[in-house]
Amino acid sequence: MKATVAESSQQSATYATSFAKLQRSLKATVAESSQQTAVGQGEAGQSETTRAAGQKKQGKKAKGGVFKGLISGTIISESLILKDIRYTALIASLAIIFIANKFNAEKVERQIIVLEQEARDMRAESLSVSAELGSVSRQSEITDLVKERGLGLEELREPPYRIVVNE
Repeated sequence: MKATVAESSQQSATYATSFAKLQRSLKATVAESSQQTAVGQGEAGQSETTRAAGQKKQGKKAKGGVFKGLISGTIISESLILKDIRYTALIASLAIIFIANKFNAEKVERQIIVLEQEARDMRAESLSVSAELGSVSRQSEITDLVKERGLGLEELREPPYRIVVNE
C-alpha cells in the first residue's frame, strides 16, 4: 500500500510539472499570436489596457451580433448551411425526392380510382349486353324477328339428317 501511495504522489508530481510546462507554452503561444495580430492590424502602439477594453467591446459586440445574426439569418446561413454544404444539399435533395414521391403517389392513386370506376362500369355493361344477347338468341325471338323482316325462312318440321357419300 505504501508503494502505491508513493507511486501516485510521484505521478501527481509528474502531472503537475507537465501541466506547468503546458501552461507556460500556452501563454507564450497566446502572447505571440496576439502580438502578430496586433502588428498585422496596425495596433502595435496600443497599450494592454486599450487591448483589454477592445476585447471586452468585441465580446459585447459578439453577443449583440449573435442575436442580430440570429434575427437576420446570417448565423444560420453561415454556420449551418455554408459550413456543411454537402449535408445540406443531401437533405434538400431528399426533401425534394420525398415531395415528388408524394405527388406521384397521389397521382397514381387518382388514376387507380378512375380505372376502378371504369372497370365497374364496363362490368355492368358486360352483364347487360350478355343478358340482352341471351334473350335475343332464343328460338322464339329469332322466329319473331324473321317474320317481322319478311325474310321468307321457315322452321324445320322434321329433324335434320346426314348425307353420306361413298367414293
